[in-house]
Amino acid sequence: MKEYKMRRGEYLEERIPDLEGTIEEYFGEITGTEEYKGSDLYVVGDPDNPVFKRIVAGAVAYSGKKDKLAVEFEERDAADVIAEGNVDAAEDAVSAKNEFLLEATGRDAKSRRESLKRQVEDDETPDNVS
Repeated sequence: MKEYKMRRGEYLEERIPDLEGTIEEYFGEITGTEEYKGSDLYVVGDPDNPVFKRIVAGAVAYSGKKDKLAVEFEERDAADVIAEGNVDAAEDAVSAKNEFLLEATGRDAKSRRESLKRQVEDDETPDNVS
């Protein structure tokens, strides 16, 4: 599960007031919920795009901090998708993921990658270094 933060000064509930509807619009019918860190996330058990096996997405609430978007995309093996002749579906899946994350976070793929790199670098700082 990956968690994404919003741009400075922005909140998930302001960017996407109807998160459930937006998830359905991008990925298909929500078939249930799943608990993650005390928050209920939406599960798309049978996504519209054949590249995806299952998608879990939703807001994770943190006490005293802004909510984050938590998303897990379970994808089928690329070779299987291509063998079935669904090359276009693979391209559409990448677009859907990027467009959804951009709408939700206000950050494009490049800025999300840079943010994740900074987070990893921060996590790797030894405890005795300030």
